[in-house]
Amino acid sequence: MAEPKIPVDLLLASLAEDAEKVQERAKKASDVLLQPLDTEIATTPYDVVYEEDRVKLKHYRPITDITFNYPLLVVYALINRETMLDLQPGRSVVRTFLNAGLDLYMVDWGYPTRKDKFLTIDDHVNGYMDNIVDFIRKRHNLPKINLMGICMGGTFCVIYSALHAHKIKNLITTVTPTNFDTDQGLLHIWMKHIDADRMVDSLGNMPGDLMNFGFLMLNPARLIVDKYVGFLENMDNKPFVENFIRMEKWIFDSPDVPGETFRQFVKDLYQKNLLIKNRLMVGGNRVDLSRITMPLLNYYGRFDHLVPPAACDQLTKHVGSVDTEDICLDTGHIGIYVSGKSQRQFAPKIIEWLRQRDQPEDENSADIRMQANPRK
Repeated sequence: MAEPKIPVDLLLASLAEDAEKVQERAKKASDVLLQPLDTEIATTPYDVVYEEDRVKLKHYRPITDITFNYPLLVVYALINRETMLDLQPGRSVVRTFLNAGLDLYMVDWGYPTRKDKFLTIDDHVNGYMDNIVDFIRKRHNLPKINLMGICMGGTFCVIYSALHAHKIKNLITTVTPTNFDTDQGLLHIWMKHIDADRMVDSLGNMPGDLMNFGFLMLNPARLIVDKYVGFLENMDNKPFVENFIRMEKWIFDSPDVPGETFRQFVKDLYQKNLLIKNRLMVGGNRVDLSRITMPLLNYYGRFDHLVPPAACDQLTKHVGSVDTEDICLDTGHIGIYVSGKSQRQFAPKIIEWLRQRDQPEDENSADIRMQANPRK
């Protein structure tokens, strides 16, 4: 009788060993999931120092001596929440800034209601943002402050800095779309063809859950299937589970976007690309990027599927500043703030860059700007 070609005994032994490992992992995963988990986000202490309608201004309590002359205001997007910058212990941009002695403020856009449907980009930029900037300037008795924008919030900051250049000392943009004439990302392709009028006229404010679903559909295999397969494979790892839940909390905490702001953002920016062409009108004024004359640091991610490099890397070529710098990190839209590698490259670089430009205006600031970017 011929010997079997399949070593059944070895196969059964391997299956038994794998079953034991699965059983052991399942028991450990059960222990992890049933015990208390630390999944709180945005735990760094702060005070709300200014409120207007749904909008609040957070001032983070210093954890060391303030070593900068100018405070920093961070403006997040209207989509999702600013808590991304304080998501995980040890990977908090907020704490890194505070540890360096920055005096840090951050805008909390809150949750729009039906009455906010008619708010435009002008209301956010020349209304809420300008009032907040003036509040901080008055509080510190300073003519200017530092401004940092993230994603859509960065676009707002670019518009603001062009219209109110005399109030901004230094400008930092991160994963900020300013050139919308690109087919690099699926989002840009979709936005060129959606009927924003019909959506806003039908829905009013754009529902956060609807936009979240759209973002997931940009890459469903990675953002839905792979993510939860990864969770199943790491359920016995408590730190992994805690960080996974923190990220899920943030992803699905999605405020609606005021309808008229969404309409204008889609039609004037995604579909007409008016910002980079210096033809965007906000509050009756033309947004001229050449009026951005303060130092500019522009960050973006090489693998960003929402705001690809082509949407970000044109800004420094169109502003009037003699001190500009582009930095492209090998990361995605969210990884730039939470990945370990980016934590070592992102926030520390911003701190160093701001410190080099922290001197008052009359102390050789022009010389430093020319040295930083001699090409202009």
